Amino acid sequence: MSHYMLKEIRHLMGKAIHIQNMTRQGDRIMVSVSGGKDSMSLLWLLRERLKWLPIKYRIIAVHVDPGFGTGSADRLRSFFEEQGFEYRIIYGDFGPRAHSDENRENPCFFCSRLRRKAVFEAAAEFDCNKIALGHHKDDMIETFFLNILFSANISTMMPVQDFFNGKLTIIRPLYMTDENTLRRFAEHMKLPIIKSCCPSNGNTKREEIKKMLKTFYRGNKKIKGNIFHAMQNIKTDYMP
Repeated sequence: MSHYMLKEIRHLMGKAIHIQNMTRQGDRIMVSVSGGKDSMSLLWLLRERLKWLPIKYRIIAVHVDPGFGTGSADRLRSFFEEQGFEYRIIYGDFGPRAHSDENRENPCFFCSRLRRKAVFEAAAEFDCNKIALGHHKDDMIETFFLNILFSANISTMMPVQDFFNGKLTIIRPLYMTDENTLRRFAEHMKLPIIKSCCPSNGNTKREEIKKMLKTFYRGNKKIKGNIFHAMQNIKTDYMP
């Protein structure tokens, strides 16, 4: 990874945090770490920023083990301890339950709902006022199309979202950053990326949207940026 690319990813995250006023002095930020490149990069970058920021905040890494028995929790525990991160491992059975006869919903929806509940409960336990998620620019765009095509509404993820009357805030510091940039950063830093062992991985509606968008992107490099800016430039006077 070039020096320019490293500078770009730090700049984009810093810009996102500044524009959305995501971090403040004394924040207790829980970083939800799945073990993928996005959340691992976010955890590393948030701590790195503390080296030169005039404010200080506390970071707690939390990993929710979905219960597929892959040893992801042990690998992440080793990484957290080697690198000196404060952390918490939450063990669950959300993944197998989502793919069992118990669940009559979409497996991703079922599993996501239970994992989110576990993370919220952990945030309350550690008295964290913010939860940082590793969603990036591509996630924002894909969710936009998912909601249009499969939920009949025009919406996407919010960079900042309050819950429980403002007692807890979700922040997405990487929402301006491309997925490919994060992949190169994680490889450059040699972060221990854990691949998903979910049976639904690679066979979801999100994957269908991702493939569709890649076809557009190959034809015109400006399309991704145009979509991203269009989500912030909605002309309501021309909506029925």
